[in-house]
Amino acid sequence: MTRTTLLVIEDEADILELIVYNLAREGYAASGCRDGLEGLKRARQELPGLILLDLMLPGLDGIELCRRLKEDPATRGIPVIMVTAKGEESDIILGLGVGADDYVTKPFSPRELLARVRAVLRRGAVRAEQPQAQRIVRAMDSPTGGLVIDPQRFEVSVDGENVVFTATEFRLLHCLAANAGRVYTRELLISQAIGEDAEIIDRNIDVHIRALRKKLGPYRELVETVRGVGYRFKDEPA
Repeated sequence: MTRTTLLVIEDEADILELIVYNLAREGYAASGCRDGLEGLKRARQELPGLILLDLMLPGLDGIELCRRLKEDPATRGIPVIMVTAKGEESDIILGLGVGADDYVTKPFSPRELLARVRAVLRRGAVRAEQPQAQRIVRAMDSPTGGLVIDPQRFEVSVDGENVVFTATEFRLLHCLAANAGRVYTRELLISQAIGEDAEIIDRNIDVHIRALRKKLGPYRELVETVRGVGYRFKDEPA
């Protein structure tokens, strides 16, 4: 069986060694580097199955590195987990906003890190096996194109412009939009849009929702907060 290849980009040698060691113990083909520019080069050459990425890196910081990966069609589909000492919400939103799929903050346990790696990889595998669904179009009468959610192309278009959504953001948006009017609790979103084994906390769902709303621009109010319950997608735009 072919082992999943993982690339770890982390400038602290002891943490890099710890992550690579634990990933290897789990059967992954893991390797690492300590420089952002070198990490970008290796990601483009090796096309790993997943990247664990620190934010604070020499050469090229993690945010810009992630942005470049997601703008390149060859590397756009590689899932990225941020590994960072920065736990502030603004940093998390920034990382998710440029394309990261999940995050874990230092200090972390190897068990937590491995759980997130397995969850992100599993979500990608499930997505690849799912049957193709029809695209969703809102504000069809808009002269600028409205909002288009295309699960076959894994793309979102806002008024004629393609907007990059992370895999998690796209799943959440599509789940809500495909069931317009239905209220989803955070727990149900985790189960149906992400996967029960994702081990993503309620607060993380809120961060993802906030990030995807920002990207929806004039259609952000289509994703409603139902106070004390969860979220829903409006039946009709306001």
